[in-house]
Amino acid sequence: MSLSHGFVRGEALSCIYHGWSYSPSGGCIRIPAHPDLVPPETIRVAVQQVEEADGVLWVAAGQPATPPPHLDEFIPLRSLIVETGVAEIEAAAGAKNDTRRLVRLPQFPWIGLLLAPQGKHTLLLLLIDRDRSPADRIAASRIVESIRRAAEERQRENA
Repeated sequence: MSLSHGFVRGEALSCIYHGWSYSPSGGCIRIPAHPDLVPPETIRVAVQQVEEADGVLWVAAGQPATPPPHLDEFIPLRSLIVETGVAEIEAAAGAKNDTRRLVRLPQFPWIGLLLAPQGKHTLLLLLIDRDRSPADRIAASRIVESIRRAAEERQRENA
């Protein structure tokens, strides 16, 4: 069972299936089926660096190359996987990303797209100005879905 399905108990992450608990440093600290056993140091899980910034959890495998970007007035609304690269998303959005990998939509400046390439696809985080209405949030979600469809169509045409 993946630990992503686990739960936090105190300062430990516990497996939802067997209940094994791991410390923040990755070592196993508790095996419920053997309560008197001190787990050997060899029972470990990989530990990743996590940092919260502007309402987003940033996970780095290894040492992060740069700190998380500052999102200014934006807050995260939703994320989605786009089955294409950054160039197709920029073309569909009609704008290029800046040094933070943030795309501001020219026709909707209150919407931002944070792009993270992941091999053959791109993780897209939809950002929106803090003070936008619930109707604007729905509209932003629909806009980013149309950008996703257009970018994926561009990818199919160029393949």
